[in-house]
Order: sequence, then structure tokens, then C-alpha cells
Amino acid sequence: MIPSLPEPLEPLRELAYNLRWAWDHDSIELFRRLDTDLWESTGHNPVLMLGSIDQMRLVSAAADDSFLAHLERVSRALESRMGQNSWFRRVHSPAGKLLVAYFSAEFGLTECVSIFAGGLGVLAGDHVKSASDLGVPLVGVGLLYQQGYFRQYLSQAGWQQEEYVTNDFHNLPLRPLVRPDGKPLTIEVQFPDRAVTARIWWAQAGRVPVYLLDTNVAANSRADREITGELYGGDNEMRLKQEILLGIGGYRALEAAHVQPAVYHMNEGHSAFLSLEHVRRLMERYQLSFPEARELASPSLIFTSHTPVEAGHDYFAPDLMGHYFTEYYRGLGLSRHDFLALGRRNAGDHDEQFCMTVLALRLASSSNGVSKLHGEVSRRMWKAIWPGVPADEVPIGHVTNGVHYRSWISNEMNQLYDRYLGPQWREAANGVIWKRVETIPAEELWRTHERRRERLVAFARRKLRDQLKRRGAPQSEIEAAEEVLDVQALTIGFARRFATYKRATLLLRDTERLKRILCDAKRPVQIIFAGKAHPRDGGGKELIQRIVALARDPEFRRHVVFLEDQDMAISRYLVQGCDVWLNTPLRPLEASGTSGMKAAANGALNLSTLDGWWDEAWRTPRPDSELIGWAIGNGEPYNDPGQQDQVEAEALYDLLERDVVPTFYALGPDRLPRRWIAQMKGSLKNLCHTFNTHRMVREYTERFYLPAYERFARMEADSAAAARALASWMSMARCEWPQVRVEALEEGPAGQAKVGDLVGVRARLRLGALAPADVIVELYLGALDAAGELVQPASFPMRHAGSPGNGEHVFEATGVPCCRSGLQGYTVRVLPHHPDLAARFVPGLITWAS
Repeated sequence: MIPSLPEPLEPLRELAYNLRWAWDHDSIELFRRLDTDLWESTGHNPVLMLGSIDQMRLVSAAADDSFLAHLERVSRALESRMGQNSWFRRVHSPAGKLLVAYFSAEFGLTECVSIFAGGLGVLAGDHVKSASDLGVPLVGVGLLYQQGYFRQYLSQAGWQQEEYVTNDFHNLPLRPLVRPDGKPLTIEVQFPDRAVTARIWWAQAGRVPVYLLDTNVAANSRADREITGELYGGDNEMRLKQEILLGIGGYRALEAAHVQPAVYHMNEGHSAFLSLEHVRRLMERYQLSFPEARELASPSLIFTSHTPVEAGHDYFAPDLMGHYFTEYYRGLGLSRHDFLALGRRNAGDHDEQFCMTVLALRLASSSNGVSKLHGEVSRRMWKAIWPGVPADEVPIGHVTNGVHYRSWISNEMNQLYDRYLGPQWREAANGVIWKRVETIPAEELWRTHERRRERLVAFARRKLRDQLKRRGAPQSEIEAAEEVLDVQALTIGFARRFATYKRATLLLRDTERLKRILCDAKRPVQIIFAGKAHPRDGGGKELIQRIVALARDPEFRRHVVFLEDQDMAISRYLVQGCDVWLNTPLRPLEASGTSGMKAAANGALNLSTLDGWWDEAWRTPRPDSELIGWAIGNGEPYNDPGQQDQVEAEALYDLLERDVVPTFYALGPDRLPRRWIAQMKGSLKNLCHTFNTHRMVREYTERFYLPAYERFARMEADSAAAARALASWMSMARCEWPQVRVEALEEGPAGQAKVGDLVGVRARLRLGALAPADVIVELYLGALDAAGELVQPASFPMRHAGSPGNGEHVFEATGVPCCRSGLQGYTVRVLPHHPDLAARFVPGLITWAS
């Protein structure tokens, strides 16, 4: 059954099935015009809305000239956005047949398509939206969960409960892919003793299609139909089955749909099995061995890690991997040991579990964290994969996350930016345009923000009243919900996943001091909390229970609210209406965090510990007079988490008492908080041009996608001739590397060299059967600390200076500057060199002078 639309309204069908409406205020307003209440009750789902609306309302709209004009305007805007004019075509038009396949276990495209749990999925959705806006040729690949993530509600005791609501795919903005005969398009993935079938659905998000796999089909057993039942549901074996389906099944789904990507981007380790399927298909296509196909596949594989928390990475027992992959790895020509080594930090440790992140890091040519700090943490976390490589040089970079502004900025702020910044602000990444924020009149900016706070308070009261009714609260408590919060009070928002390291209750550590801050009659403060704990995270649930208990305390009731079942709609109200966005993760466990970016784009000020993106934003140079928010602490390391909690809680209270609250309530003669508004403008000018997904996707495109496409094309040419040659060379290099050693260092720097002197070093090496052109030899020079370790070292190339015989080679570096005084040290290292190597460091191939 499909909606029945009068002919003049037929364009509504195309609009409903293209998710671009989710980030276009004019499109949303069009659907609201049909029936505002139905728009809300259907969960902002235009497909369900059009199938449920009273037909007479449609007939009336079809005869309404004003509505039809609005419909035509929105339809033309969609047609224009689907056209060829885009940033990518303007800047990279000769990019050939680049197509990127972006794999993610979750996609947060819009609240009515519930196939995401939190930040990872929302980031993936924002990545897709910016790729659409910028015209980057990209497709998404994920799983279509029958029940998605859980719905949260609280018991009378304030304990989180979970319920799962079944997604009705036929009433969502999704369509099934079909074969030419009209039957559903499906793929198969081999599991032990059986094949599992998956149907392919697709969602169109602007220019970008997102393909989603669904195993709830008649061909499968009841157990296999549950593989796509719940996001992150079930035990470790269920997780493995989901990730096999995502990686291997997703790759096959693209083939079945005749989609031919040149580059594959793994968003977290969940999809890392696609790298093995990519290798397998290249082996078949070009008749390659596994090592040859691996060298061919690697340049086209990109991996992004999203968590520095060890528990956030997937590990599977060797026996479980053997159960599901024995036939698969035999087909690759691998032994059990060699296959499991692909997912182990220490390839020789037979007891180590198989890690999806390690698999991705070993096979991808480019890997990155999601903030500058997370890149540093990731290099330390995974350095064992590259033994002998200094942590600072481990080949894991960073691309700082962003947010898709059109999805998160309020309509009022959208209009304000259009009026004073010009329509180019939607490109988001232009710092010159964002400096125009200074032209926005202070009163207009403040009144716009106040209207959003008023709407947030009204929304929070409605939500609180509804959840109290569901909970069976006393009538007096339900009626009191109408009086919580104050539309003029300083409003703090805290909304994120309730993992213990995010420390949602840090602010509650000293309730007496908190009471003095919140309940000041002249300068009241209020806090709105929202967020879910993982169903198996008892510690996270306890944090929620503690907040709910405080919110019930008569002294706090008007100042503290917890909103149940956080989703994208609740998040939008919060980031658009709060004055301050609070973030208190335990450094350095927050990889990036993006909620604060959304709040900042709406004019809120961040109050956060120096972790994730905020560490980067806070430390970015800016004019001293331009404040952007507040930092809790200085990012100092602590050995005792309890002490860290105490120190940072005190710092948080101090900031609120001495800076945040006084600044908010310091009104001028015109009743405007001028200092606060100045900080709002400073935040907008300094943050918005950087912390957005338009900048992020451009960075991925230019730093990773396009170079990967070019490398892969070069390696694939002439039936993969370059990949075959590289694999042969790598085999020889691995075989000969044990013979590589530095025999002696000669003519080192003089003991009393002066700053500015030029020094030289000579070294005698043995290379086995390798030629001098097969290696890079470097002088490694830096200051020495008290432990005799090099501090902030630099490397300088050494050139081949001759072969005196006996299998020795001499390399030398000359004209190396002495840049600073003090005790200096140096050594020499040897790396493999081949013009087609995708990475500077190859695991296990580095030799240092003794």
C-alpha cells in the first residue's frame, strides 16, 4: 500500500522519499502545513504522514494556490540540489570515476529511521549529508535493524528501562531494491553450514544513496532473521554475525546493485571484514595471490577509529573466528595462523583475540582518529602493531569531526545567518564569512536566542509531564511539571550517552554548593539532562537514577530536569535553546564529541574539560579578546581518577560561580548581557568555520579519497602489474630484513658543537640482498632527557656514499644543523623503500643502530 495523492500533490511523494527534507527548513514547513499534529505524532515521518492523513485534507491542499506555490518552490530546490553544480565538480571535475563507499554500522539520518544509537551514527548521517551538499560521489552502506536501538523510559524508582519498537520499513522513507523481474534484490553470505540471505533497501539522502541490509526474509531461519533485529543487541557471536553481514554482505550488496566504488571508507572497525572481501574479489578478478591482492586493495581502504576506550573495540575469540571463517580464509589461501594474525597486535601470540580495529589498521593504507588529541591517543594505543616505530610516528593521523549545520541550526538562526552572513555560510568552512557575525546586531542575536530558550522550556515541560504520566506519578507531581524551569534563567544542557567516563554527575559531586548556584533567587540556574545508558551498563544507569532522584528533591525540582528517550528531535531542542553546553568527560577518553559543536553553531557557549574536540578548539590561537567559552582544568594528567573528579568538580563550581553566572546576568542599561553576547560572537567566529562536516568531508576528500583513488588506479593498471611487482618486492624485503643492521656509526657530532654548527654522521650498514635503493636510512637526532631518551627528535635523510666491500654500505648525512643547546643524542634507523609503498612504515620492518 502506498499513499494516494491528488495529481497536483504528486511531487510530495518524491520529496518524502528523499531525506534532504530532514535538513531543509522549507521542506519541513511544507509537510507541517498539511497537518502539524500529524507531523509530530508520526515522528517527523512524511511517508507515514502521507499514508495516514485525511484524504479531504489532501484534496483541500491540492486546491490551495499558496500551498501549491510552496510545493513548487521546494520541488525546484530539490531538483537544483540534485543537479550537477557542486563544490566537488567545480574544484575536482577531472577526478575520473571516483566513487567512495562509506560503511557504517549505524546511520543517524533522521529520527524516524531509527537505525542508530548515538554519536557514531549521527556523525555518519552528517557525513552523508555533507557529501550530498558538496557533491562528493559517495554511497553509504549499513544494516537495516528491525527494532533499531531501544526506546528509553524510567521506572518509578528512576531506573532506566528499555523497550524495542518494531520499524515498519514500508512506512519509512525507504525503498527496496528490485531485480528487473520486480522481485527483491538479495545477496547471500556463507555462515557455517548455511547461507544467510539479506534483502537490500535504500534511502536517498540528497545526492547520496544509502544501502541497507535486512535479514528478516522468509529464506532465513528464525535465528538468522534476527541478525538485523537489534542494533548492538545479543551476545558477542551475534555481533560477529552482524559485522560479517555489514562488511562482506555490504560489499556484495554493492556488486549486486552494480555499484563500483574505487575507495572504501570503514567508519569504525565494525565493517572491517569488507577489506577481506575486497582482497578476495581482487584475487578472483585478476588471478592474484593474497599478498598481491592485499597490496592492490590497501591503497583504496581508509579507516576511521572513533574511540580511545578499549571496551569500544570489538574482539572475538580465535575459536569463534575459526568457526565462522575456516572456509573463507582457506579460500584466501591463508593458514589459520596467518588469518588470525591479521587481527592481532602481536601476530605471534596464539592466545590473543581477533580485533576488528587491528584488522582495519593492518589492511588500510590510511587511518585516522577523530580529533587531534584522539590521534595522539590512538598512536599510543595501537603502536604495538608497528614495533620499533616511535609513538609520535605511528601512521595514524586525525581528521577532526564536525556537524552538519543545516541539520542542527534552528530555523531562526538559519534566517539570521542568511540575513547577515549571506547564503554562502551554508558552505560552512569559510572563516572570512563567519567573521561577518560581528555585523549581527547584539539585540537581534540575543532575542533570537531567547526565543529558542523559551521553546526549549515549553518543550521540556510537555515532555516531563508526559513522562510523569507514563510513570504513574502522583497528580501533584504532574501538575508541578508546568512550573519547572524559568524561561529567563541561565540554562545548561547536558545530553549524551551515559557512559561512566563521560561523568554526567560530576556537577552533582557537592550538592550543597550546587544548590547555592542553582537556587539563587536573583541569578537562578537550571540544568536539563538527557541521554541513554547501554542496556548492560549498570554504572551508566546509576548515574541516570542519581540525576532523577535529585530532580525529585523539592529544592531542586524547578531547576533540574531529566528528559527520557533522547533522540535527534530532543537533541535539536537542547542544542538550539541552551545557553551553556556542559561536557565533562574523563580526559582523554572522549575521542571527539560533537554535541558541543551543534550547540556552538546555535550560539550556546561550551563549558567543558579539555578533551576531544574542545581541547583542540580551546588551544587554537585566536585574539585574546575573543572568548569562546570555558575550559574545566588545564588538561593535566592524573594517576588517581577520584582525585581528578574532585579537582575538576571544584574547578567547574568555581567557573560557574565566578565567571559563567556573573557574565550571563551582567546586564547593561539596555538590559542586554553585552559581555555574554560578545562571547557568543567570539565562539561563532572562531569555531563554526572549522567544526563542521563540510570542512571534514572536504578534508577526507582531498587528503584521503582522491589520493586513494589515484594510487589504486595506478596499482590496478595492466592487470595489477604494479601490485604484483610490489608484492614480490615485499616478499623479498621481509625475507632479507633480518640481515639488515647498522654495523657502526662514524664521524658523529663533536662533543662541543655550538648552536648553528653544521654536523655530519657516517654509518656502515649491512643490507643482505637488498640494494641501497631498497632502503631509507635516516639520522635520528634530538635532545636527551634524564633517562637518556630522545626528546622531540627530528629525522634527516642519509645518502648512500659507497660500498667498500664485504657486503657493507656507507651512508652519510652532512650539513645537519644544531638547533639548540644542551645534551643531544642521535642514532640511525633503516626503513624499507619502494616507490609504490602506500605507507612510510611497514610493521616489523625497521632497524635501529644499537
